[in-house]
Amino acid sequence: MSIRCPNCGHEEEDGAFFCSQCNTKLVDEKGKHTMSIANPQVGGLPTDRLRQAEPGANPDDQTSHFSLHLVRSGHIIALNGTGEFIIGRVSEGQSILPDVDLEPYNAYELGVSRLHALVLISANEVSITDLGSSNGTLVNKQPIPPHKAQRLNHKDMIRLGRFDVQALMDQS
Repeated sequence: MSIRCPNCGHEEEDGAFFCSQCNTKLVDEKGKHTMSIANPQVGGLPTDRLRQAEPGANPDDQTSHFSLHLVRSGHIIALNGTGEFIIGRVSEGQSILPDVDLEPYNAYELGVSRLHALVLISANEVSITDLGSSNGTLVNKQPIPPHKAQRLNHKDMIRLGRFDVQALMDQS
């Protein structure tokens, strides 16, 4: 059995903890794999919570209700389902890892902290909270105070340090 990375789709050998292509964590907090080809749902957790689309892909084709459009690269990362998603970058020796790793997109150079922001997706709304990052978080060019949730709307521009992301939401 092999493991499929939820971020980039790369297949890893069973038992891998990190994707060798993008360094995304392949296990949950309890050490259970989050993505398996043979068993698409492991440990009762949805395994397709993160999915990366090709550049220029139509966000309406995503199964998610919320996606992050990475402005520089054109990639779209769908955050599937409800819950909390930590956005940041993976660094060697880091014990707590983000759910969305922006390191493959030059995140360190653009001032993204390891655990930069938290996106909370509920049935009624989506919000973002800066987690006390070094370079701050802005929504539509307005800084948001650390540890205070800011509601997001469709097409809001988010700046994590100097890393620009656009919020895309299902309008149905």
